[in-house]
Amino acid sequence: MAARRALHFVFKVGDRARTARFYRELLGMRVLRHEEFEEGCKATCNGPYDGKWSKTMVGYGPEDNHFVVELTYNYGIGEYRLGNDFLGITLVSSQAVSNARKMGWPLKEVTSGVFETEAPGGYKFYLEDKEKLKQDPVWKVTLGVSDLQKSVSYWSGLLGMKIYEKDEEKQRALLGYADDQCKLELRAVGGAVDHGTAFGRVAFSCAKDELPSIEALMKKENQKILTPLVSLDTPGKATVQVVILADPDGHEVCFVGDEAFRELSQVDPNGDKLLDDAMAADKSDKWFAEHNMKKVSA
Repeated sequence: MAARRALHFVFKVGDRARTARFYRELLGMRVLRHEEFEEGCKATCNGPYDGKWSKTMVGYGPEDNHFVVELTYNYGIGEYRLGNDFLGITLVSSQAVSNARKMGWPLKEVTSGVFETEAPGGYKFYLEDKEKLKQDPVWKVTLGVSDLQKSVSYWSGLLGMKIYEKDEEKQRALLGYADDQCKLELRAVGGAVDHGTAFGRVAFSCAKDELPSIEALMKKENQKILTPLVSLDTPGKATVQVVILADPDGHEVCFVGDEAFRELSQVDPNGDKLLDDAMAADKSDKWFAEHNMKKVSA
């Protein structure tokens, strides 16, 4: 099996302006690329919505060697219901802690030197108040599971992840594809996993030639395939192939062909301006306010 890479986590956002401020000013990430789409994604990247939407990739550096965040914004939808599926992203950045304090953004120290905060929409982030020791400050993504052993068997046995830690007493496990990549933490929630309407998606890359075999393995093992192998177009950019899976608790898992994705994910020096221009052109908040209406809650 060729090397696989942890790429990004997808969030649905209702308030694009406040969200951009959180990632840029508090976390200190930068806009890597921004794309606008007139209709829904064939692989439901923006959720089960058919209308106009945008995708903004933000992170601490190029997608080739950093785990980043994909922010999907559906025009006309103001908020999403959280479940217990996404439990947080942990990153190491004393600067982010300092930024939060300067901005007056709520922080709660949950263990010594680790602060919990929330992005707009209620998504939790855990900030370790120390200098980063590696290139990418993003350390792990934590997902809730109903049966730890069943989930570990899926991610390790079927998807080939290495088990770095497993704690039966605390009902958690840490997995990943490489020592220097962002890790996936699985933590039992003591019951069923509720994805709400805010459910996200975690993405990985693999050699393009591996995609059919991943799909075939899932069929053989009677595992859920949400989107069979499909090509996705981005106007003016590379076409990528993806297959979208669901783990035993319904967490969405995307595998994308690495070769084309590296081409697609090149940093766009105009990313910040494209996002700012799109936000300035988006008059939906003003329209709803003038009509004494609220955006739809998904």
